[in-house]
Amino acid sequence: MKINASLNQHATKKGQELTSSSNSKDETQNKTRRGFLQHTVLGSAFAGMTIASTSHVTAQTLADAEEPEITQSVDVLVVGGGTAGHVAAIQAGRLGAKTLIVERNSQLGGTTTTAGVAFPGLFDAWGKQVIAGIGWELVTESVELDGGTLPNFAKVPQKHWQNQIYTNQFLYAILAEQKCAEAGVEIAYYEFPQSVTKTDTGWQVDCVGFGTKRRIQCKQIIDCTGGAEVVGMLGFPRFREEERQPGSYLFMLGEKHEPGRNQIQRLYVHGADSTNSRTATEANLTGRKAILDRVRQSKQRLMHMQPETGFRETYRIQGETVITVNDYTSGRVFDDAISYAFYPVDLHTKSGVRPKPLKPGTVPTISFGALIPKGSRNLIVAGRSVSSDRLANSGLRVQASCMGMGQAAGVAASLAARSGSTPLEIPLKEIHSVLREHGQIVPQKA
Repeated sequence: MKINASLNQHATKKGQELTSSSNSKDETQNKTRRGFLQHTVLGSAFAGMTIASTSHVTAQTLADAEEPEITQSVDVLVVGGGTAGHVAAIQAGRLGAKTLIVERNSQLGGTTTTAGVAFPGLFDAWGKQVIAGIGWELVTESVELDGGTLPNFAKVPQKHWQNQIYTNQFLYAILAEQKCAEAGVEIAYYEFPQSVTKTDTGWQVDCVGFGTKRRIQCKQIIDCTGGAEVVGMLGFPRFREEERQPGSYLFMLGEKHEPGRNQIQRLYVHGADSTNSRTATEANLTGRKAILDRVRQSKQRLMHMQPETGFRETYRIQGETVITVNDYTSGRVFDDAISYAFYPVDLHTKSGVRPKPLKPGTVPTISFGALIPKGSRNLIVAGRSVSSDRLANSGLRVQASCMGMGQAAGVAASLAARSGSTPLEIPLKEIHSVLREHGQIVPQKA
């Protein structure tokens, strides 16, 4: 017993020594770390470097945050919050429609923000503005907030891109969210439809995000996915070419990127295809690998890189109207025109791009029927998947035109939800009247 007691006392004493030694060692390490941090801060300050400060905000606690499955009813569901989608949603919300955007990425704005083509256009043609409305409101407010400048539309530029607008992509995305909130629009990021089913009153849409299954009952759907993906789910016809225009991956080597002030470098990603997650992943991996190779070869710093490839071309719908390149280049004013469009015929190929400018005075228009999938009800499309042939689409796909389509789709879907009808049954005069009330320029025949 004495031996065991002695051993126990020895063990206890040894344990205390080890604990004391461990605590002393930890304290020494903590002092070393603190000293290192202090030295780093002081050293950085003396070197003229800025130490970023931390500020605080608190996210709202969601009542149903722990629920994996939720159900809700809305008037208008906008699938895709890109160039056309966020404008469509804001317009629907401003008209009093209960509106939800489902967006698979983490921000609104699409090509302007996530792809980084923060150089939207064209809002003008031949010395006057031809597209305005909500898209223009967002662009001008973001430029003004950023202390930037807007072009003088009274002056006809020598090259079309000279009247495109340098825009701070980060400010634009935040302003788009603010406009949605003000219009009462709910945003669901990181989600996308898995199934769409017709109901007596419209649609049931089942969406999935990580940790979330959302069932939505809605009266109208606006498909702004860029590839008419909801249209495809429902089995309505879509078409595309075997070979697609290259995508662009935007980045900056060597020089500082100043958002809203300069353009950045672009890498063509040939074969870029946004059909599904697998093809989009392949495009992004290909682009990033090529950028890494350039960093190594040039020995320059990578100063900026967008999170993903910007895609130019994918599926287009077969609409009630198909806009042809002859319609586009002749400036045909459709009887049911809901927006102007203006841009050269701009087909990108493996050898680059040679824009074909429109003849002086020519301003194309967009037919309302080109937004309606043929034979559909309670469904409308806006954006680059507009019903058009390939060459016409190469001019129609740009931001200002897509914003114009989005606003018209938002008006039509809201009025249809309110009246219990379908977009194609809404009188065109009523659509035009509401568009004018909300600042859009409506095409008129000479």
